[in-house]
Amino acid sequence: MTEPTGATLYRNCDWIVAWDAEAGSHVYLRHADLAFTGKDVTFVGQGYDGPVAREIDGAGLMLIPGFVDIHSHPGHEPGWKGMLEELGSAKLGQSSLYEFMPVFNIGPGYARHARRVAVSELLKSGVTTICDLGQPTPDWPEHYAETGIRAVLWAMFRSGPWKTTNGHSVEYDLDPARGDRLLREAIDLMDEAGRHPSGRISGLLCPAQIDTVTEGQILEALAAARDRGQPIQIHAAQSIVEFQEILRRTGETPIGWLDKIGALGPDLVIGHGIFLNDHPWLHFPHANDFERLRDSGAGVAHCPVVFARRGIALNSLGRYMEAGIPCGIGTDTFPHNMLDELRMACYAGRIRAGSYTAATTAQAFTAATSGGADLIRRPDLGRLAPGCKADFAVIDMGNPYMQPDYEPLRSLIYSANDRAVRDVYVDGVQVVRDGTVTTFDIAEDIAMLRRGQAEVIAGAPGRDWAGRSLEDLSPRVFPVRS
Repeated sequence: MTEPTGATLYRNCDWIVAWDAEAGSHVYLRHADLAFTGKDVTFVGQGYDGPVAREIDGAGLMLIPGFVDIHSHPGHEPGWKGMLEELGSAKLGQSSLYEFMPVFNIGPGYARHARRVAVSELLKSGVTTICDLGQPTPDWPEHYAETGIRAVLWAMFRSGPWKTTNGHSVEYDLDPARGDRLLREAIDLMDEAGRHPSGRISGLLCPAQIDTVTEGQILEALAAARDRGQPIQIHAAQSIVEFQEILRRTGETPIGWLDKIGALGPDLVIGHGIFLNDHPWLHFPHANDFERLRDSGAGVAHCPVVFARRGIALNSLGRYMEAGIPCGIGTDTFPHNMLDELRMACYAGRIRAGSYTAATTAQAFTAATSGGADLIRRPDLGRLAPGCKADFAVIDMGNPYMQPDYEPLRSLIYSANDRAVRDVYVDGVQVVRDGTVTTFDIAEDIAMLRRGQAEVIAGAPGRDWAGRSLEDLSPRVFPVRS
């Protein structure tokens, strides 16, 4: 087959992590070529002999498919740096969701700046698609269009927030009528996002958390998504508090209740999915959550770093994937570095299971690429093969942390990290060159985040149930001496 005139060719790459459709798996190619024309990959293999508009010497390089970040909240997470790394509520299952996150959230006026900072980090770690679970606003798509990344906007809605007034119990301010209205608005904004002229923006629906939405809202969101051939994502089984709350309300575990109402199935992505009834932190032998999840076809968005900070881990990535549960990997915290997440997914999975075989590099890499792409129903992403989008990262094999290079993905994930990510392409457009993002600059965004965090610090006592200062809530690593 003659390739179209104008192909960009990476010739004789040391390594290409290519997609073998017949095997349904990534494979290594040695001394191979990759060509793309416009937005699409047109050739992966040895001995490309078609027309070339631009040729790049691939010696000393590895090409990998762009990562799909399946779960992230970048509209506020970068503003938490330095404050939330060592916080959890001792009386609320060690989670930081209920007592601390509401205190530390930067205002919505800083969302664009936070997203740009997060995208800069993501691109430099090889992420080409971000899934942003956020409150929909009309300008949301433009926050991403200007950066060059591919974005899936999961329009999040809920009937109301949670809070604690004592540090040991959680209350819910739920108004179902409000949730119904926000659901309708989310559907409209989701559809509008999908019409963005860039072609890189799409919209999906996200009932925010299983404990902040009604059964009707989950089922209505599912119906709207199915009409469009799409999945929904919901936070569920993410904390002990939530597990106990859903059990109190319904007599079922979170997974069991989703199954009972007919929501647990291949159109559902579960954000986190950690606290199944057989998790070691729970003693609840009266359910079969793992089997229900396995048999349902529902997927799991696994975000290891944010939970590892609080001593919490999925049980475990290897167990889920070996059972056939579709898994993707998300960042869900700062820094927005997918390679950090892959390394932690492997380490935390092995520690939780007590076995070095419990979470393999192949499982983590697959979840972060083709696994995440499948969850958003984009088989043209997370893979390097003809017909796929030209979304990929170029790894510098000459980076000292990549050497010696017997196993290049292990060298990348466990040693080099984002230091070896040289170039990144999205839709055939180069967005990172020599480790620097080319599409935008974040200097102003960093300044704005500093301002937003200063406002959070000043207002912390007024938002905290006990009136504590930021220094009381999150003491510095060492005391400050004048």
